[in-house]
Amino acid sequence: MHDHHRLGRELDLFDTDPLLGAGLPFWLPDGAAVRHALEEYIRTEERRAGYRHVYSPVLGKRELYEISGHWSHYSGDMFPPMTLGAEQMLLRPSMCPHHAVIYRSRPRSHRDLPLRLAELGGMYRSEPSGVLGGLSRVRSIHLNDGHVFCAPEQAADEAAAALAMIHRAHAASGITAARHRLSLPGPGGKYAASPEAWERAAALLADVLDASGTAYDEAPGEAAFYGPKIDVQVEDAAGREFTLSTVQIDFHQPERFGLTYTGPDGAKHRPVMVHRSVVGSMERAVAHLIERHGGAFPGWLAPVQLAVLPVSDTELPYAEALARRATALGLRAETLAPGRGSLGARVRQARLVPYVAVTGAAEAADGSLSLRLRDGRRPGPLPAADALARIGALVAAHGTALWDDAA
Repeated sequence: MHDHHRLGRELDLFDTDPLLGAGLPFWLPDGAAVRHALEEYIRTEERRAGYRHVYSPVLGKRELYEISGHWSHYSGDMFPPMTLGAEQMLLRPSMCPHHAVIYRSRPRSHRDLPLRLAELGGMYRSEPSGVLGGLSRVRSIHLNDGHVFCAPEQAADEAAAALAMIHRAHAASGITAARHRLSLPGPGGKYAASPEAWERAAALLADVLDASGTAYDEAPGEAAFYGPKIDVQVEDAAGREFTLSTVQIDFHQPERFGLTYTGPDGAKHRPVMVHRSVVGSMERAVAHLIERHGGAFPGWLAPVQLAVLPVSDTELPYAEALARRATALGLRAETLAPGRGSLGARVRQARLVPYVAVTGAAEAADGSLSLRLRDGRRPGPLPAADALARIGALVAAHGTALWDDAA
């Protein structure tokens, strides 16, 4: 695996600046393209799974986090309060309190459940400067977060569906989990809710793992303060393990926020809150993808998906027209003109681009496209429209294959 700190800067994906501060990286255009592709994939998958997307503010009153339990259990990892008149405002360390507020903003019936809310939003952690680095440990986090509010009898199915979505996203991205961890409470008083609620939630998550045939290790002391978790663990370039994706079952916050729904019997009932993050934070996910692929991302994630290289200035108009057609089809395409070096030098510049089209006099004359795939294969000359359509279909499939010889 590759070190994303070095490679991310060499490939112009992200950088940092002392004026912004430690743990606050900025995304350069190519890195932003990777992140945007990942975000759009996740949003599409969530919509297909019945999630509704919301936006919520990155600030909240201290009282919000006192109710959720974050202030008493997690304040050491939060930024200090900002005093505004008689109120204290906090940068949120998590989105779950905000989604609980969204849930309770309207009356809910059993017919509304499960209510699946998702948000790709910002949150902030006051990480010590000594642990910050690259994209993997930051203070400004953009999390692919989601919360399912459901009846107790629906919780296991919702957690199982979330775990299946995680596995699909990892397969599409070329990510291999190091292991799955069932994170449980340990000794000490940092955990909220009753022992009975913890046992119930842990049993449900264990059943989900067992039913999916997923091997896992139990990890006492690794639970969130409000409930146990399934943590999908991956490794970085140094062999260090960290959590990328997670599924949690929470009986605590619905009670703290007084969340209810009207059941078929007309009485008020307490929902269960299933927390899940399919790919974790954009920062940590892209850091891992850089290390996993060495910058040679799957076609759908690549910053530039098609590079068109005219042999000479004579073919430049045709090459630029090809790039415009590809862009109109939704591909990220660019032209590497002769002014940027010899043809060999430009081929080397495009070494990480999944699809390279070298356009000479023959291609310009007959409207064809001669491809060089990143893995060295060279599909025969194809009509430009056919070649672009095949690339577009492969990108839209969100897989790791560069070419389908049977198509």
